[in-house]
Amino acid sequence: MNTQNLIARTEFAAALNQIADERNIPVEVILDAVKSALVASFNKDFTAEATKIEEKGEMITVEVDPETGEFKLFAGKQDAAKKDLVDVTPVGFGRIAAQTAKHVVLQQVREAEKAGILAEYQGRIGEVITGMVQRMDGRNVIVDIGRGQGAMPPEEQVRNEYYRLNSRISVLIADIRETFRGQQVIVSRSDPRLVSALFAREVPEVGAGSVEVKAIAREAGNRTKIAVISNQEGVDPVGSCVGQKGVRVQAVINELNGEKIDIIQHSEDKDKFLKAALAPAEATKIEFDRGQTEATVTVPDDQLSLAIGRGGTNVKLAAKLVGLKVKIISDKTDP
Repeated sequence: MNTQNLIARTEFAAALNQIADERNIPVEVILDAVKSALVASFNKDFTAEATKIEEKGEMITVEVDPETGEFKLFAGKQDAAKKDLVDVTPVGFGRIAAQTAKHVVLQQVREAEKAGILAEYQGRIGEVITGMVQRMDGRNVIVDIGRGQGAMPPEEQVRNEYYRLNSRISVLIADIRETFRGQQVIVSRSDPRLVSALFAREVPEVGAGSVEVKAIAREAGNRTKIAVISNQEGVDPVGSCVGQKGVRVQAVINELNGEKIDIIQHSEDKDKFLKAALAPAEATKIEFDRGQTEATVTVPDDQLSLAIGRGGTNVKLAAKLVGLKVKIISDKTDP
């Protein structure tokens, strides 16, 4: 049987098609759920008969007519030919099985639906999506993201943000994680990839690949430094991301509730790259250690606090962006 809908010639076929369309799952998945439900009901309500069949090393199989809903239960060895199977359908079993079947079918349909949703979002990891804050679940924020729900745990939240019920927010599809409630879609507001994804959405050149985000360092809710490079001659990577009168970068800043963003041109020259990363401070001299893993940067004395930044934010983000350990000293420091 393929995944196409059945021809709805009976109420049973019409009901199958309706469930398949509403839940976006294949018809055969629902039929398999019906068969499993019938076997479960037989084992529960006709325990003695089920035990005898099991003791003979046989198993129960089910045939369901997908158009009429009529079914029969057969007992036989695994892989036995149809002629060797014995009809063991109890008289009046349909009425007895109905309630049990209903619960099992609903459960399996929900599981199939959840598996389909998880598979869809597995392919969308790293994508930014606009969702709606649905409720709070302990310290987790539950966000409606379309077909399913995304959980935003505390580590994926921004400390100075307040998430109001029914408010719309941009979130990153960060991961599919195993939790005590099973697998869940995890969404994030603090992940650095959210900034990259927002630039891809707001800046056509980034979305098309002519401008590439090479590195990003973020202190969520406070400041982000992003390094960009052009893959196309004649395209200014920084100018493209800033936009005319800053309209593009401002759109990203607005989505991040005012988080400051420094856009820097990436360079393979570590000296040049680090100087750009420390902006708005101006470095007068940079000395690297032999392994090129640490750098001592000299800045004018009146720019020392600017280079370090509040709480060390500027130098920490610059160091992370460039991939170095960085020490800032004043040009008035004794040699």
